[in-house]
Amino acid sequence: MNNHQKNRIIDLTFKVYGFLFTAISVLILFILLYAIIKAGYSRINWDFLTGLPSRKPENAGIYTAIMGTFYIMVVTLIISIPVGVGAGIYLEEYAKKNGLTNFLEINISNLAGVPSIIYGLLGLGVFVRFFGFGGSILSGALTLSLLILPVIIVATREAIKAVPSSLRDASFAMGASKWQTIQYVVLPTSFGGILTGIILALSRAIGETAPLIVVGAMAYVPFAPKSLFDTFSVLPMQIFTWTTRPQTGFAVAASGAIIILLLITFIMNGIAVYFRNKWQKQLQ
Repeated sequence: MNNHQKNRIIDLTFKVYGFLFTAISVLILFILLYAIIKAGYSRINWDFLTGLPSRKPENAGIYTAIMGTFYIMVVTLIISIPVGVGAGIYLEEYAKKNGLTNFLEINISNLAGVPSIIYGLLGLGVFVRFFGFGGSILSGALTLSLLILPVIIVATREAIKAVPSSLRDASFAMGASKWQTIQYVVLPTSFGGILTGIILALSRAIGETAPLIVVGAMAYVPFAPKSLFDTFSVLPMQIFTWTTRPQTGFAVAASGAIIILLLITFIMNGIAVYFRNKWQKQLQ
């Protein structure tokens, strides 16, 4: 058996194993989704979406949790996107390649894999206690911003790296400045990759519970938040609370809340993917 035949066998083996692992993963995901939808679909109605939390499972709603999730996500995006994308642009386009820069790049990559509970403890010490924001929406959003910043920074840098140097050279040859080249050439070309990183980061943030519990997310909030300094609850927190209750009705309500959380995630990701594809078509 020659090397060419061995390589073909190895490639075929990897393809078979890859197909099997993918099929098994899809099957498990389908089974989980089917079980959740079957258990919680009957619970979803207008009263469930607009109702306040209750100690009675048949009256419990997720309105305050939905509004808290909305506020948290909007504020998190407002904070993290400019900082994350700006840091990625600076590190890739402006920062000098030296020991300090390499140290920052390594640590940013490592921070992307730090457990979320660590960010929760950091948010508790800095935002809740030191700055005195308390268990507010602002504290939760700042904590989640720290959580997803490394993902956005790394994705931004990789997307900018993928831009061909010939495009930069052509821009400079036309007399454009450094910032004009970044603004009109680099960023539009790398926008798809940057947006993909933001989508992944937001998908991680929207399902986080541990850091928000640490900074003070409430299990029971009888009102929707109206300012950044109000107490709050979020859908993952509400789901966690209901799953710990012994009543069967709360388990059904938790399944319904999971369906809503999945729908919100899919819709947000779908909107982002739509704009990314639309942007890429305009560049072609």
